[in-house]
Amino acid sequence: MRLLQRFAIVLAAGLALHNGAQAQGAVYKCVDDQGRVEFTDTSRKGCKALDLPGYAPPAPPRASAPIPAVRPPNGSPAPVASPTSFPRVDTAQQRARDDDRREILNDELRIEQKKLADLRRDFNGGEPERQGNERNYAKYQERVASMRDEIGRTERNIEALQREISNIR
Repeated sequence: MRLLQRFAIVLAAGLALHNGAQAQGAVYKCVDDQGRVEFTDTSRKGCKALDLPGYAPPAPPRASAPIPAVRPPNGSPAPVASPTSFPRVDTAQQRARDDDRREILNDELRIEQKKLADLRRDFNGGEPERQGNERNYAKYQERVASMRDEIGRTERNIEALQREISNIR
């Protein structure tokens, strides 16, 4: 029983501290008549609201009038107009930003391509040179598998960078 309570507390603390786990509402700790602990998002008898660090309750939804969709006569969707307060960037400045972005992405692409060439050289067609600490064949196979995974990740990075570069105007 005590172990279950500790586990529940550790689990709740881990979820509260984890960046990806953010509650969308209040979190309650409930203890029933038998002393069992439960964490929930609904309040009921025996529940106490938890004060989670870093938690800010969501703002209530704002009521706004829906914007009617206007379609041109040819039936294609209308272009979305920017609000008048939205900052505008002149064409020359945007072109300079795009050029800078392209240069940065090309630099990253060159780095990834060099990394891939080095990984493939070290991989040696699936038979990399064994290291001194790899007397155990399983250790060697583990390193070969991790090298294969790293090569795959690098290839996907290169593909993603090439797609990003091709999307720049």
